Amino acid sequence: MQESLTLNGKFWPRTLSFLSGVGMVVASILTIRHYFLANFPESIFEGSFCDISAFFNCDSSAYSVISQVWGVPLGYPGLFVGALVALGALFPSAAFERTNRSLSLLNAAGVIALLLFSVFFLGSLCLLCAGYYVFSLISFYLFWRYAGGSGLERLAKFLSFSVKHAVVFAVVLASGAYGFSLFHGAKVQAQSGSVASQVVKQYFSLPRVESPSIVSPFWTVKSTERFEDAPIQLIEYADFLCSDCRFFNEQLARLKEEFKGKINVSFQFFPLDAQCNDVVDKNKHPGACELSYLSAYDPARFVEIHDEIFANMTAAKKPEWRAELARKHGVEAALNDMAVKDLVHAIIRTGTEYEKTSEKFAHGIRSTPTMILNNRMIIGTLPYAHLKAIFQALVDQQDKGETRFIENWEKTKP
Repeated sequence: MQESLTLNGKFWPRTLSFLSGVGMVVASILTIRHYFLANFPESIFEGSFCDISAFFNCDSSAYSVISQVWGVPLGYPGLFVGALVALGALFPSAAFERTNRSLSLLNAAGVIALLLFSVFFLGSLCLLCAGYYVFSLISFYLFWRYAGGSGLERLAKFLSFSVKHAVVFAVVLASGAYGFSLFHGAKVQAQSGSVASQVVKQYFSLPRVESPSIVSPFWTVKSTERFEDAPIQLIEYADFLCSDCRFFNEQLARLKEEFKGKINVSFQFFPLDAQCNDVVDKNKHPGACELSYLSAYDPARFVEIHDEIFANMTAAKKPEWRAELARKHGVEAALNDMAVKDLVHAIIRTGTEYEKTSEKFAHGIRSTPTMILNNRMIIGTLPYAHLKAIFQALVDQQDKGETRFIENWEKTKP
C-alpha cells in the first residue's frame, strides 16, 4: 500500500497534520490581529510600547516593511495554508494531499526566509510568528515523512500538485487578499478621519502633568531657544535599543518637516538597562546605558550620534559596534566621565516624579517611548495620522487661543 499522510486510515499522522494546520491558523489569526492593533489603534490608550524584550518583540514585525504587501497582512497567506492543511486532514483525497504537500514545501521555504530576515535584519523575533514557524515546519516534516520513496523520487512528489486544486486555491486566496486590501484601505482612511478626531478629543481629556524637573538639554528638534516657546513641546522618554522608539523616531522625521519652526523635541534618556536605570525593574536592553553616555558626551554631536544609532539599531546591540561608534565620533572618554554619567542618571531619575498609572509599576514612567506632549502624558506609540492630528490641534490652540476638534470644530477650554 502506498504511503500517505492523510489516506490509508492512519489515525495519528492524520491527526497530527490536522493539529499542525489548526496551529498555523491560530498563530496567523493572532499575528493579523496584532498587526491591526499595532498599526491602527482606535484609541490613544491602545498604543503599543516597547515592553517585551530587545529580541522577542512582536512590534518590530508589525511595523516592518514586510508586515503587509499591498494592504494584505503577511499573516493572511499563512492563515490560508493552515486552513488547507487542516481541511486536507478532515477531507482527504490524493489530489488534495499532493497539492498540500507542494504548498508545505513552499511554505517551509518562506518560513525559513522570514526567520532569517527577522533575526538578522530586524534583530528581533515575534513570538506569534515563531508559533507559526514551528507548526509550519512540523507540517512540512509530516508531509516529508509520509511522502514515500527516497532521494529525487521523494522530492519529485513535492512538485506533483493537482493543477485543478492549485487553480481553485489561488482564486480563493486572491479573493481573500482583495478583501483584506479593501479593509486595510478603510482602516487607513479612518485613521486620518473619524479615528483621528476621536484621538484628539482623548488627548485633551488627559490630565495635565508637570514637566520633569530636568528637561534634557539634548534636543532632536529645535525651533526656539526656550523649550516652552514652541507650540508643540515634546519630551520623549526613550531608549536607543527600543524598536518602538525607532519607529517613533521615523514618525518624527516626517512630522518635524511638516511642523517646521513649531516643534521642540527633547530626548529624555530612559534606557531599559539595569546598569544605569533603577527607576524600573527591567533589564531589557543591555548596552542602552552605554549608548546614552556616548551620545551625551558632546552636545554638538548628539543629533548625529542619535540618528546613527537608530539607523543601525541591530548592530548597536553589539559591544564592538558601540566601541567603533565611540572612536568614530571621538567620545570614548564618555564611559569614564562622571559628569556625563551624573547628567544621564539625573535625567533617568525624573521618571520617579510621575505618579503611577498602574498598580503593576512604581512610577508613571515605566516604558519607552513615553511622551510628555504639552504637559500631557502618552504611553507608547501612535500612528502617524494620530500624531499629526494632535500636533495640528496644538498649533491651532496657540494660534487661536482655543482647542478645535477636527470633525465639528467644537470649542473647548484649552
